[in-house]
Amino acid sequence: MRSTPHRPSVLRPLALAAVLTGLLGSGAVAHAQTVYVSSEKDHKVFVFDANGKQTGSIDVCKRPRHMMFSPDKARLYVSCGDSNQLGVVDRSSAKMVDTVPLGDSPEIFDLSPDGKVAYVSIEDENVMAAYDLATKKPLFEVKTGGEPEGILVTRDGKFAYVTSEEANLVHLVDVAAKKVVKDIKVGNRPRRFAMSPDGKELWVTNELSANVSVLDTTTHQVKATIDFKIQGLREADITPVGIVMTRDGKTAWVSLGKANHVAEVDMATKQVRRTVLAGKRAWGLALNKAESVLYVTNGLSDDMTLVDTRQGKAIRTVAAGRVPHTPLVLE
Repeated sequence: MRSTPHRPSVLRPLALAAVLTGLLGSGAVAHAQTVYVSSEKDHKVFVFDANGKQTGSIDVCKRPRHMMFSPDKARLYVSCGDSNQLGVVDRSSAKMVDTVPLGDSPEIFDLSPDGKVAYVSIEDENVMAAYDLATKKPLFEVKTGGEPEGILVTRDGKFAYVTSEEANLVHLVDVAAKKVVKDIKVGNRPRRFAMSPDGKELWVTNELSANVSVLDTTTHQVKATIDFKIQGLREADITPVGIVMTRDGKTAWVSLGKANHVAEVDMATKQVRRTVLAGKRAWGLALNKAESVLYVTNGLSDDMTLVDTRQGKAIRTVAAGRVPHTPLVLE
């Protein structure tokens, strides 16, 4: 049964003004920016300003999930799990202007370095599929373990990493050869990836192991495991999914799902510095350009939490549609 959504209490006008004034004074949200959030149940992408005020919405295909910008940021791509499409949103008009047909139940995707090919996890078909975005034609498929989800294409475009939730594996796919060249055993139900800025480590969230596996990208072996613990919660209630890293390679933020928290991790020591309370089923993550605000989508409380990364505390929580999935920030 779905939990009853938690709605944040309404701040008094003076208190809200003080919060926003403090943020602007600290430089946390001083730059003009736009935050996009996909809403699975509303079939929309909601648009927010830096402070979390909704400024608009964009109708897209059914059950929008993962999103990415085109390399020039002119377009927003969104995978739609119930209409089996990749929606193409023109940012200047704030309208979906095209779609690319995909396989059954697409979820996460990544783009080739030139932005011409989309590599998509097709969950119900157990494949990673590649699509030409100009012709809208499928290029090839690679068989994976059950329920593929996370996809990350290497910066040279030669390889793609894919998680299999059922097999507890990370598949290394040779894109030119169109085949899996290595299976890497990780934790239980691996979900998402983040590559360290120096390209030497690949971090994988393991939802049912309450941890992250850190892979050496040269040997493709697990070199470290980062466990998450929160006082008063069982391990089964800590379900890591989302992950994002700072550009200097010093900090990773991990969403802890049912634990309703996000964790700040020191990337050098692999130690958790602190955890911050967010909403119910903290899920998607995005940082602003200054890396001073972390945007957290909470799938079971239907909202988004703004976290001050310097002070390590939530700034505010705002309604973000029904089952918000992915936040994207553009400045």
